[in-house]
Formats: sequence, structure tokens, C-alpha cells
Amino acid sequence: MRIGILLSGRGSNFKAIKAAIDNGEIKNAEIAAVISNKSDAAGLAYAKECGLKTVYLNHKDFDGREAYDREIVKHLSESGVDLVCLAGFMRIISPYFVEQYRNRIINIHPSLLPAFPGLDAQKQALDYGVKFAGCTVHFVDEKMDSGAIILQKCVPVKDDDTEETLSARILEEEHRAYPEAVRLIAEGRLKTEGRHVKIL
Repeated sequence: MRIGILLSGRGSNFKAIKAAIDNGEIKNAEIAAVISNKSDAAGLAYAKECGLKTVYLNHKDFDGREAYDREIVKHLSESGVDLVCLAGFMRIISPYFVEQYRNRIINIHPSLLPAFPGLDAQKQALDYGVKFAGCTVHFVDEKMDSGAIILQKCVPVKDDDTEETLSARILEEEHRAYPEAVRLIAEGRLKTEGRHVKIL
């Protein structure tokens, strides 16, 4: 399985996926391309250091979201990508992109979806006063953070938590959850029926 990574920042979930491939936790998979909309993304620099194929595409150079996404899809296709992993990619992808890789794009979000979609999920959770938070790996569809849920990891919210401390604990679970989801896909162990994703 050839994986395409899309990122905008440090790429910590990308690193977690790569580490799981390198140590044999995820078998029969390789990272075929790492694409970023930020030239100074730390994750892109790390991918270059690792000798992976990297692509920088400035969205400001394109006339609209779909035109940009068509260029991304072109690069993914040229790299023979089977699965697209959004790893801190700070852009909403177009319906065109979703259609080209239907049920083959996954994302991780720092909340127990459908609670607290969008930005600042950890702050939303603290402001709401929830007792548990966590992260969700899900398929990507045309709406924001609304695709079928693959798996979730839970963390307790402490009385003295700040946005930073809660985010750090959730991130630890993200680094477990995302590679696990990729492994299940690589092993062909997911069956999707509507909104329900079953692990075989």
C-alpha cells in the first residue's frame, strides 16, 4: 500500500506513521509522497531528510480550491498512492478531491467526534466542561470532520487541565491511533457500511 501524506506543520502524526512502518508494525506499506502547502513545514523538511519524495504546492498560486486540489491529485496519482493521510493539513479539501479518493482519505481530529469539530477542539472541550476528550481517526467526506469513524482513543479531562496540557495528552493518543488505523487498512481489516466501520 502506497501512502500519500498531506501536512502543513510539524508532521508529528506523519512521523508516527513512518516509525510504525519502519519498525514493522505496519507491514506491506510505504510512504510514496509527502505534500505540503507550507514551504517551511517542519514535516516537509523531515521527509526530505528521510529521502522521501516531497512536493511543496502553494495554494495561493492556484485559482480556487479545486484547481489546487487537482494538482495535488495529479502528484498523488503519479506516485501511485493508494491511501491519503491528512496529517495536520490545514485546508478543507474539495468535493473533487474526495471523489477521486473516496474511502481512501483519512484524517485524525483531536476530539471524540461528532463532538467539537473544526478548529480549537481541545479548547472547545474545556469550555464545554466535558469529563473525557480524545481523538478520532475518520474517513474524509465532503463535510468538515464528518466522515465515518474508524477508531477513537479517550483521555480523561483533569480539573487543572489547560488547553496545552490536554492537547499534549491527546497528541500521545493520536500517535497510537493513527498508525493503528493505517495498519488496519493495510491489512484489509476494515469493512464500511454507511456510517459504520467494522474492524474484521
